[in-house]
Amino acid sequence: MTIEEHTSNLVALGKFLGQFKIDGIEKHPEFSELEDLTKEMNNKIDASIHRNGWFTRENIIFSLQQWSEALQFENLKEWINRYDLSDTGGKNVGIVMAGNIPLVGFHDFICTIICGHKIQIKQSSSDELLLPLIARFLIDHNSEYRNRIEFKQGNLENFDAVIATGSDNTARYFEYYFKGKPSIIRKNRNSIAILTGEESRDELEALSQDIFLYYGLGCRNVSKLYVPEGYDFDEFFKAMYSWNPIINENKYANNYDYNKAVYLMSEYKILDNGFLMLKEDKSFGSPIATVFYETYANSESLKQVLESNAEKLQCIVKKDPEENEVAFGKTQHPQLWDYADNVDTVEFLRQL
Repeated sequence: MTIEEHTSNLVALGKFLGQFKIDGIEKHPEFSELEDLTKEMNNKIDASIHRNGWFTRENIIFSLQQWSEALQFENLKEWINRYDLSDTGGKNVGIVMAGNIPLVGFHDFICTIICGHKIQIKQSSSDELLLPLIARFLIDHNSEYRNRIEFKQGNLENFDAVIATGSDNTARYFEYYFKGKPSIIRKNRNSIAILTGEESRDELEALSQDIFLYYGLGCRNVSKLYVPEGYDFDEFFKAMYSWNPIINENKYANNYDYNKAVYLMSEYKILDNGFLMLKEDKSFGSPIATVFYETYANSESLKQVLESNAEKLQCIVKKDPEENEVAFGKTQHPQLWDYADNVDTVEFLRQL
């Protein structure tokens, strides 16, 4: 299959995913013959919500719409033209996917498709209903994918390389189990935001999306703030207020109540607006309903801290972002060429 064919198939997939909205299905005339698959996909969205309490329809649809926007021809062309893919393909690549947010392993999936390799997919039980339907769409669209995409219930077998995503603990298991094979092993990463006190209300409201989307469960969610000494959090909390209905979500509320009780019993100093707590802490990964913060004296000292912890960071969010930094509100809108852990997945697959 040529790169042009892969591109065309992914463009079609983007249109297919774009049909799914918060309040139902907005049918695309191009897929009138796939009505059964479209209905089944919508049913799997509902089933995923019942399977995983963190997967609301809003979060799933946000993910599908994000990928629908990403899989447009111009985006795919700009991405693919960065590589020479004329002599790639033919390998068997295993992908072990996480399940913290909907379709979290989808980027690895399309990277492997673009490079022409076969795929063995080991899904998380927390997110195993949507991707098989997406694969079915591709197979219906082009039957050559039938022998290229396989979902594994047991262990991966006869693979040439592997991409595995998990926690720091599971990464140690992956490194042992997959030793001797080319691999990308992803560990825990977190995202941080740098505030100066000069941010506008619009910028802080955009930051609220980086914090609250997917309940903060993704590695691209901001879990820590760096603020100047003496920073006044009043404007920050005002900008967060539109997310206050999140406290009505049972799982989120339970985590909020539990973590607040722990902080109070431990006599930790916290700032609290009734649905989000701020706690001064040097760690990067904060619990649900909590964002850690730390003060900095000057930008140069902060830069040194971040450089020394680069392997722990996924996104650095700030006003007027520089190279490899992200603007407020954009963490959950990555481009196709924005790679997890800053490891170029396509380049890895290209060289197999």
